Amino acid sequence: MTTAQAQELDVQPTPLALLLLGREADPTSERGVECPGDLPSPSDPDLVERARAAKEKLGDKVFVLGHHYQRDEVIQFADVTGDSFKLARDAAARPEAEYIVFCGVHFMAESADILTSDDQKVVLPDLAAGCSMADMATAEQVAECWDVLTEAGIAEQVVPVSYMNSSADIKAFTGKHGGTICTSSNAKRALDWAFEQGEKVLFLPDQHLGRNTAVRDMGMSLEDCVVYNPHKPNGGLTAEELRAAKMILWRGHCSVHGRFSLDSVDDVRRRIPGVNVLVHPECKHEVVAAADYVGSTEYIIKTLEAAPAGSKWAIGTELNLVRRLANRFAPEGKEIVFLDKTVCFCSTMNRIDLPHLVWALESLAEGNLVNRIEVDKETEAFAKLALERMLALP
Repeated sequence: MTTAQAQELDVQPTPLALLLLGREADPTSERGVECPGDLPSPSDPDLVERARAAKEKLGDKVFVLGHHYQRDEVIQFADVTGDSFKLARDAAARPEAEYIVFCGVHFMAESADILTSDDQKVVLPDLAAGCSMADMATAEQVAECWDVLTEAGIAEQVVPVSYMNSSADIKAFTGKHGGTICTSSNAKRALDWAFEQGEKVLFLPDQHLGRNTAVRDMGMSLEDCVVYNPHKPNGGLTAEELRAAKMILWRGHCSVHGRFSLDSVDDVRRRIPGVNVLVHPECKHEVVAAADYVGSTEYIIKTLEAAPAGSKWAIGTELNLVRRLANRFAPEGKEIVFLDKTVCFCSTMNRIDLPHLVWALESLAEGNLVNRIEVDKETEAFAKLALERMLALP
């Protein structure tokens, strides 16, 4: 439909449509906003040297965090690398750093701001580096879901458990309603704790991690799980279905891990005899069930570190990390391939490129604070409560 046709029909674009088209801005959205300032050209041959010079000028005032899914050109400037929660904690352990430059995505920078001191300033080199999974659960949608649970007469029995890959608003909702946060490595511990507090769990926002943990690690059945769809009335569920369920899973997923299929697993086993299939628990249940090993990003790295020379591995996680691991372990004779034939980067994570990093570092070196991520105090307080409950898990 053309603009003229839309005007003739009096069709008004929704705020979400305008945001996706880049015609509106929402600083609180995981989709981010347009990055201000003049970026260096990506073809500038001096980018590496400019980044190094700016970082050296800042010295101990800056601490650069690099998520495992970042491209190599960015990760080379990271002071520490890791998953989102490890990096947020690393930032909190460096109170002398005035600037925390987070080479990751929006929700990660929010978590770093929540866990660091008020004197520290968290910077995201590109505000458009969001997370599609985190975007799949908004504060308004989750509040409406809680109303549905209340009307079904079960809200008092439900404990929210939210994945680290969620916005600060969702973490705050979780803390306010007596719940906890989890990572992909401690999801079982978080769910064990939650079922000690109540009879049911509302798991946000990744349905696959919730389902895989409940069924694979805790012995529940698929019938114990229902999926709440925020785009349908009452989540697409009856009150009876909600009352019968143990796990109420939010209809969210990771756009990268959701691409892997059972066909991917079958195909790689045919192509590479004796291959070990190692996948992240954000993958679909049938993929996890067919894999040989399942675990978090850190688990994947440690498993490959301990693997014998000459072993073969197909990895179901983000391509930047898989390629980096393949190069790292090639000298040891370990063959590491991407699980799917279709190349799939995390598109929003890859928005953090060298021009954005150079621009952010040079701006800070010149005394200009750019792209600060700052969570409001009320949201921070409840989100921190949920995070602290996770840290207190046995």
